[in-house]
Amino acid sequence: MARRNGRWGRQTLVWLHAVTSIGWMTLALCLCVLLITRTPAGHAAARVLDKQLLAHLATSSAFTGLMLSALTAWGYLRYWWVLAKFAITLTQLYVGIAVLSPRLDALAGGATADAGPLIAASALMASAIAGQAWLSVAKPWRHTPWADPRWRTPAFPPWLYWAAVAVPVLDFLVWRALFGSPAPLLSLVIVLVFPLYRRRRLRSATTP
Repeated sequence: MARRNGRWGRQTLVWLHAVTSIGWMTLALCLCVLLITRTPAGHAAARVLDKQLLAHLATSSAFTGLMLSALTAWGYLRYWWVLAKFAITLTQLYVGIAVLSPRLDALAGGATADAGPLIAASALMASAIAGQAWLSVAKPWRHTPWADPRWRTPAFPPWLYWAAVAVPVLDFLVWRALFGSPAPLLSLVIVLVFPLYRRRRLRSATTP
């Protein structure tokens, strides 16, 4: 029963990662189309989508991807394709949060800035997510130099998969109710803390 529960939990986490990734790509394309209109209404709609949905889909996609790596045999540093996905995701999150979102706020607020860079950036974001999907399917390249041959997949409790599924949902519902928009606060805490727990489990699994 526990094994079946764990399998269902893992499949549900994979499903949520796929859904949030596809949603992220779809919303990026929607932003591109709305910005192409170059109208105040289009800019305002793009800003609402970015604040209320796209940003949460992006962080949820990143969180579920990291948890899948942590809870399965893929690991964080064992495969080049996983590292490539991490690098692309972190770059996208940084550019989206620190660069694009403030410029979109200014544009929606009536600034006379050119929407061209935002149009190009949203199109590139969608293309990058499509590229990550290819990496997930093809899984190219060999192991990284940091792949320990003694490594064994630790037996994590099945409830961890379900907890990883619940966290993005809670981040959306709780913080939207409190702050008016979702925020990845719980996801961020878990992403920072979980590697310590995982490292301890790995050590116990590889100890002769």
